[in-house]
Amino acid sequence: MIAKIAGLSILAATCSQLRADIPWPEVVQRLAYENEKLARRPQGHNGEYFVVCTLYYTPVESGFAFERGFDATPVTRAGLHGRKYPRDFLRSVKKEGFGRIVTPVDGRHYISYNGGDSFAFASRPTGGGGVLVARYSAAAKLGQSGLRHGAIVETESPIVQKVFGSTRWKIIDTGGGLRRWQMD
Repeated sequence: MIAKIAGLSILAATCSQLRADIPWPEVVQRLAYENEKLARRPQGHNGEYFVVCTLYYTPVESGFAFERGFDATPVTRAGLHGRKYPRDFLRSVKKEGFGRIVTPVDGRHYISYNGGDSFAFASRPTGGGGVLVARYSAAAKLGQSGLRHGAIVETESPIVQKVFGSTRWKIIDTGGGLRRWQMD
């Protein structure tokens, strides 16, 4: 199934505080309004939906430096075998699920978040549907018609191409904190 994005609002989430800055009540209201209008057409949604897109990214350890405004204090956590990483990097890994490290550990180039305050080393980032592919893998909340696991989502928007580096994605992850009509 291919779902076409009829319209989007682009929100690039690059820090944990940004989520609070998104005017979610207004976003939810607007998405409901636009999708209800589509549903009332004679052909219904016909595979077209309005969604809000947030940036699904993998934090990179080397970018978390004091000079860039991050808390780069070296800390360790359960599962990291005493190895230390910048505090804000681990916070981002906790939020995003994975992060790329500078120095591989036993051939593993990533840290994964295991829940609580526990981490592990990983070969590659994965989601509910397997290995995540840059600029192609997407996550959506379960239980939405049109935005289900395995669906291909595309748009012709040049703005989306410029911001995300792609106009076509496959939903292979669920993203626990996602909202209705949000793609990540």
